[in-house]
Amino acid sequence: MLDGLATDAERLSAALLAIEDERSWNAEAELTRSLEIERAALALGDGLLVTRAQLCQANMRLRSGDVSGAAAQIWQVHQWAVSHDERLLLARTHLVWSNIHQHLSDAEQALEHAVLAVELLDEDSTTHMHIWHRTKLADALWAAGSMDAARIRYRQAEQLAVESGSPALLCLLNNYAYTEFDTGNQKRAEEVAERLQVLADERGELLEPAYLDTIGWIQIGNERYEDAERTMQVCIDRYADGRYDNADAMPMYLLTLARAQRGLGAYRQAQASLDASRILCLERDLGDLMVRVHEEQAELHAAQGDFAGAFAVHKVFFGAYQTRHSVQREARTRTRQAMFETAEARQEAERFREQARRDQLTGLHNRRYVDERLPGLIQSDPKLTVALVDLDHFKQVNDRLSHNVGDQVLVQVADLLARELSMACPDGFVARLGGEEFLVVLPDTSVTGAAVLLDHVRRVVRGHDWKPLTCGLPVTVSIGVAGVAEVPDATQPALLSTADSRLYAAKHAGRDRVVSAADHHGGRRGYAQHAEAA
Repeated sequence: MLDGLATDAERLSAALLAIEDERSWNAEAELTRSLEIERAALALGDGLLVTRAQLCQANMRLRSGDVSGAAAQIWQVHQWAVSHDERLLLARTHLVWSNIHQHLSDAEQALEHAVLAVELLDEDSTTHMHIWHRTKLADALWAAGSMDAARIRYRQAEQLAVESGSPALLCLLNNYAYTEFDTGNQKRAEEVAERLQVLADERGELLEPAYLDTIGWIQIGNERYEDAERTMQVCIDRYADGRYDNADAMPMYLLTLARAQRGLGAYRQAQASLDASRILCLERDLGDLMVRVHEEQAELHAAQGDFAGAFAVHKVFFGAYQTRHSVQREARTRTRQAMFETAEARQEAERFREQARRDQLTGLHNRRYVDERLPGLIQSDPKLTVALVDLDHFKQVNDRLSHNVGDQVLVQVADLLARELSMACPDGFVARLGGEEFLVVLPDTSVTGAAVLLDHVRRVVRGHDWKPLTCGLPVTVSIGVAGVAEVPDATQPALLSTADSRLYAAKHAGRDRVVSAADHHGGRRGYAQHAEAA
């Protein structure tokens, strides 16, 4: 049972929005909560809420390091969002896609999805989305080597965050400062970092340890080692209060502190900080971070003049680096394989879906496809016209020639119908309803125009060279035509019933003809008929 959360759509939506638009440090807890929300949404039968919950799950899996799990789940979410034209859901989906590709070191694809995540924003998007999507686009531009373009997006996001008083402002400034630092723009990085600190003071907010770590790195880069040491001591004390759940955070902060202490020449303190970081890395199996610990240890030995020790540790660092690089490459390969298999499975599902909507004998659409497609066309197209086409005396073909010949006749009639329709009305379609009966659907076509077209089709069928197949037995069709405009409050059953009555009239009048409309007085003699001249 969902803890403290009523299972109505409005409350579930609010709970999802809290996950979508509020930053949480505990990805595992949010994953569990989004799974609970999905179950409640399934009970309600609300597809949008179900899919939003699944997208939250993919995002939390990504944040927990399960990149392949996130990649596999995102396909399903994206497919649902596209098929239901859910613009906001698509925008959020592309943002998660972008993050997945960043984990795969695919900067080009990450940027492409980040651009789409921004382009899909509209007036219904939340303020957080407008700010955060632009921030992540800036991150993607930086990763792709376009820092000038990234600055524009960071500033746009910053302006929106300032105007709205959004708490996301601190996070985006942290990202902005780090990217300037990583690009080698130390002065700009420090300016942004100072703006981050001033803003936090003005708002009366404590900077998160992760932000303090960024500031510490920038201070070290600018050789402000005393400031960096103080910053990292505050960072570590703040992290220790238990509010922030991130397994690799403390060893990472200790490593930054060690770098600051090495810069100050406080080598014993630096070694103690580094040893503490190493122990935590070993306890928590943080291989990536351990590589950086080895690197810093080599730097620390060199700073003290122990070049032999530095060289020995550097060899350890290089070996660990190569191993981790190989592990990361294998992990990325597994994730790409998972993405490929998911895409392949999706394409396979699409192929089976299409096959389920096709008649196996003729390759035309079948009744299932008609039932899915026709109601929407009836509702949206007042000029829609349909026609029922039935082979005349088809039983004679089966009885006198064989069912195999009958099947071949059906296939050739289907080909003729599809070929003529594709030339005259490319937006229409032909379906086999069963036996020897076919349905022709003609969007944006008047009944009169349809009757002319279908009479041409009738003559094409009659004039086809059937002798090699039927040994001289003729093959003709009767056709009944009906338009949405003729049927009050048109529904699929009502429209097809009208077409069927006119098909019956065509059969009763002698077959091999098209019947398209009745006169104002009713009666079969009043039907508009097209038939071969006697």
